Amino acid sequence: MIKDWFKNIGPGTLVAAAFIGPGTVTLCTLAGVNFGMNLLWAMLLSIIATIVLQEMAARLGIISQKGLSEVIREEIKSPFLKQLITILILSAIVIGNASYEAGNISGGILGLETVFGNWSFTLGSFTLNAMSLIIGIIAFILLYIGNYKFLERALVALVLLMSVSFLITAIITNPNLIEVFKGMLVPKFPEKSLLTIIGLIGTTVVPYNLFLHASLVKEKWKTSNDLPLAKKDTIVSIVLGGLVSMAIIVSAAAINSTEINNAADLAKGLEPLYGSFSKYFLALGLFAAGITSAITAPLAAGYVAKGCLGWKDGLKSKRFRAVWITILIIGVVFSSIGIKPIEIIKFAQVANGMLLPIVAGILLWIMNKKSVLGNYSNTKWQNLIGLFILTMSIFLGLKSILNVFNVF
Repeated sequence: MIKDWFKNIGPGTLVAAAFIGPGTVTLCTLAGVNFGMNLLWAMLLSIIATIVLQEMAARLGIISQKGLSEVIREEIKSPFLKQLITILILSAIVIGNASYEAGNISGGILGLETVFGNWSFTLGSFTLNAMSLIIGIIAFILLYIGNYKFLERALVALVLLMSVSFLITAIITNPNLIEVFKGMLVPKFPEKSLLTIIGLIGTTVVPYNLFLHASLVKEKWKTSNDLPLAKKDTIVSIVLGGLVSMAIIVSAAAINSTEINNAADLAKGLEPLYGSFSKYFLALGLFAAGITSAITAPLAAGYVAKGCLGWKDGLKSKRFRAVWITILIIGVVFSSIGIKPIEIIKFAQVANGMLLPIVAGILLWIMNKKSVLGNYSNTKWQNLIGLFILTMSIFLGLKSILNVFNVF
């Protein structure tokens, strides 16, 4: 039975791997340190929203046997609108993932440095971090093999490592379970918590995951008979991802300090209280979170470019590889030198802020088209929940854009 479960799990786990990156880990850490268990409900809400949207993307991928960007290109008939949305998707996801990739790799480095210390070397006038090259090489090898099943198994193993690491860290802190359940089920808005609440939802409901999921499911499943397997995979994987995020909040809530800015600080903060074991488990989790996102971000960009530009070739094609190799190289170079391309990141944040409500709206529209999905189009209940999520995504997108310009 366990063997069958492992055989049928995959695309959803990759989605969980993608949304639990270093940014999510850091935000969950700060949520726990600053607000204790009080914001666990926001994570629960974001997990429900993610399951609903990702199930739609997976259903679309299996029934149409096309990626989301391909379906958008085919279903939007106005040439101007099609071009505008294609440019927005490419800007937000390909350029966005390139600018965020350094952060993914840097997150993995934080995990390694917590255990092994800093490994750097000098090249000319630059001091380079050797660990970013190690992470870059691991990601390159896994992506270059170009075998979906192999990549899936490697990422599932890394996600399980990450999940076990963070969950054990949370258990070590011996949390009050009544407080945990109260935090999950009773919404509270502590003073100055609004930005953190929005951030927790925004870091989980991620636009590029919709494109990634629709593309990945058609690599694994081919017929409508596979829909129950895809649904189970989506729910189990994203709930697992949500538990990991909650475990980080719970772990951070155990520390009575405001001197914590990221998960590496959390590892150091837990050590005096719970011994070196907590440090090692947390470091492993942070490394896995960084490297899985460092792999899924270039992979998603490759799939998006393929769909938007109408490429028919697969994972091993030169064009597909060129996209993810470029993103990976940018990430390795920027993270090893320590450069933060602020203007590019700002541009990506604006593009992603605009993309989330637009893609959520387009996805909802497509999910009601009988010409695309036949009998597998949305039910009224799914549309109702979808509309609520769309409203939430408009607010999130607006906040993201205003935040870049320091208006919010």
